[in-house]
Amino acid sequence: MEIIGILTGGDSAEYHISLLSAKTVLKHLDNTKYNGIIISLKNDEYKVGNKKIDTSDFSYFNGNNKIKFDKIFIALHGPPAENGLIQDYFDKISLPYTSCNSKVSSLTFDKFECNKTLQDHGFRCADSLIIYSNKLFSEDDIIGKIGLPCFVKPNSAGSSYGISKVIKKADLTQAIEKALLHDNKVIVERFINGKEISCGVFSDEKKIITLPLTEIITENDFFDYEAKYEGKSQEITPAKINTQLTSEIQRITTNIYKRMNLSGICRVDFIIQNNQAYILEINTIPGLSEKSIIPQQLKAANISLLEIFDLCLSNIN
Repeated sequence: MEIIGILTGGDSAEYHISLLSAKTVLKHLDNTKYNGIIISLKNDEYKVGNKKIDTSDFSYFNGNNKIKFDKIFIALHGPPAENGLIQDYFDKISLPYTSCNSKVSSLTFDKFECNKTLQDHGFRCADSLIIYSNKLFSEDDIIGKIGLPCFVKPNSAGSSYGISKVIKKADLTQAIEKALLHDNKVIVERFINGKEISCGVFSDEKKIITLPLTEIITENDFFDYEAKYEGKSQEITPAKINTQLTSEIQRITTNIYKRMNLSGICRVDFIIQNNQAYILEINTIPGLSEKSIIPQQLKAANISLLEIFDLCLSNIN
């Protein structure tokens, strides 16, 4: 039986979301094949319960028994997983893990650089620009390039923390300052008015498989933290869009998975305007709580969480 470390926690604002994802993974692991053990990261310490992990080989002692993990299931949102730091460490100690490698994770976590790379590959993204915490910016220059309304976001953060939709110039600086609380770089994106659609995707080693789409209808001005996690939105799976557009979004998602060298379960979020799909974001470690979008899509596709977690772990070596 393989010993699987389910990595969760972290020091970002997504700590509690990570804990929920890890509980889902543990609950749905095939216990005839895997012994799942939750590893929590907090304040730069990795622990199993109150036992510290020895980071020289990522092991710990249970009494006199030294426990070493066969594989790691990454269920940690935000740094150091979504930005690729932990993957680099696991590669150095030859410990296999689910999710994208360090290079891919680092790129997709950087919203501005990811958008540029996607556009270089011929995919549609909203026009954007980057603002640095240590450099002056001009409201007029931003509005001249991006227009209003626009979205202001921390460049490298998840779960919609620090995001603002700016409608008038007077609110722009405050929105940038709010985003800078979460990151030292801020991305300002052109507002695209349309339906928000999300597509889960994974590989079974033979082919890339896309899941039924989810349409997100928020009660708020956009899909913010409250809408995501506090019931202020409807998530309709399968999305109520025509089959032609559904197929097109799934085709684009498959191509993104290939071209960006993604692995494991990922999720690509889109805005659809005039039947054209604009990529919002690539999530390399999407939420896996029972209410998250990926579990909803798997249920609609008649794929159990046990099957998908087994596939994730079987496909790494």
